[in-house]
Amino acid sequence: MRPLLIAALCVAFTAGTPSWAQERFSIFVGSNPESIDRMVVIAGLRDGDVVTDLGSGDGRIVITAVKSHPGVRGWGVDIDEKLVLQSTAEAKKEGVADRVQFHHRNAFDADLSQANVIFMWLWPELMYMLRAKILAEARPGTRVVTNIWDLGSWKPDAVDERQGPVNKWVVPANTEGRWSWDLVVGGVKRHYAAVLEQQFQQVEGVVRAGDRRGVFRNMKLSGEDFSFALDITLDGSGLYRHEFNVRVRGDQMTGIVRVVQLKDREEIGEAVTLPFQATRSSKSAYFEPTGLVKR
Repeated sequence: MRPLLIAALCVAFTAGTPSWAQERFSIFVGSNPESIDRMVVIAGLRDGDVVTDLGSGDGRIVITAVKSHPGVRGWGVDIDEKLVLQSTAEAKKEGVADRVQFHHRNAFDADLSQANVIFMWLWPELMYMLRAKILAEARPGTRVVTNIWDLGSWKPDAVDERQGPVNKWVVPANTEGRWSWDLVVGGVKRHYAAVLEQQFQQVEGVVRAGDRRGVFRNMKLSGEDFSFALDITLDGSGLYRHEFNVRVRGDQMTGIVRVVQLKDREEIGEAVTLPFQATRSSKSAYFEPTGLVKR
């Protein structure tokens, strides 16, 4: 576990002893090599990755990560200047100083947009406080890896349970909100208005097409990659299945949708694959008056 302070280290030896303002800190206990190896493996490092360790201590996690893959670079931050100097010296000793840097910096001041993989091994409260920063600043698709402790109600995407848990999360894109798109189905151009709700990587949603409404199913979000399905009756054409595979970037979704007609919930006819583009906006036709639906 690495040292980390939000403000300055506070040490009060006895009641009444002066102390310095602070919130939380972690004492330094070096991660064991077996745990580090499992953290590096579950991260799934690939060419071009930039890894960071928030509270990097003596640098062993970042150094192990870059040594495991020649196409990876890394940096660490720590509140203890002596440990930063020690980790910098160790990087030179291990021959990776050209791919690794260590900074004397508060983890809450680190620029997380500059990393693809974030390692942490800190007290649970600290990691929980950093969770908000990660979700706000890290790019969708960034992998977050911790040893032993988790991130509260944000459930991991993968866990290595051997000899204590090593957890991995994939930072999800923001899908929350009101989305709309057009598709030509059954020879008719149709407008779809969807409302999505999101809790970390878990997404639920409903949609309206014409005067019909439906519920999305099989919604799976991993970073920017988003897939979901919909069976909905389209006015004048019958029941259709939609299977979406898209990428979420900002207020746009782009990708493809497979559409096929259903009868008694079985596919009939030939499926077609259509280009898909949706836009997020502040208004939605989902909430407009419907009137009586003709059956």
